[in-house]
Amino acid sequence: MAKEKVKTINIKNRKAEFDYLLLDKFTAGLVLTGTEIKSIRQGKASLVDTYCIIIGGEVWVKNMHIAPYDYGSYNNHVARRDRKLLLNRREIHKLQQAEKAPGFTIVPTLLFIDENGRAKLDIHLARGKKSFDKRETLKEKEDRREIDRKFKHNF
Repeated sequence: MAKEKVKTINIKNRKAEFDYLLLDKFTAGLVLTGTEIKSIRQGKASLVDTYCIIIGGEVWVKNMHIAPYDYGSYNNHVARRDRKLLLNRREIHKLQQAEKAPGFTIVPTLLFIDENGRAKLDIHLARGKKSFDKRETLKEKEDRREIDRKFKHNF
């Protein structure tokens, strides 16, 4: 039996790229309930103001919003609960060591559904940008936009 074509779900945290310098990337699985995965498949999730924390050798994502499932009954989930991330021991140890340094944090950047139908979360080890770094990022973005406009206008 052939698999049905599934629409791709890519929920991004756009503010993370602006506020942080993204360094190392990790892809982690999520421990979810049934109604949570159904809501994610409908695209009803948000990574705004989301962050990760390591507690007792486990990585947790905090403040991630997954809207309650429309057809869920009394079994529906809480929208902003803490969710456990699935990483191997070496990855957790590397994150733990890097997070101890001042100025470093773990930021979720992308929530997606993989080819097997599982929800995955891309997290980055990140360092906060200063205000002048943010202005530089905005200037680069505006320059790229202007070059694209000129290129399209010439053809």
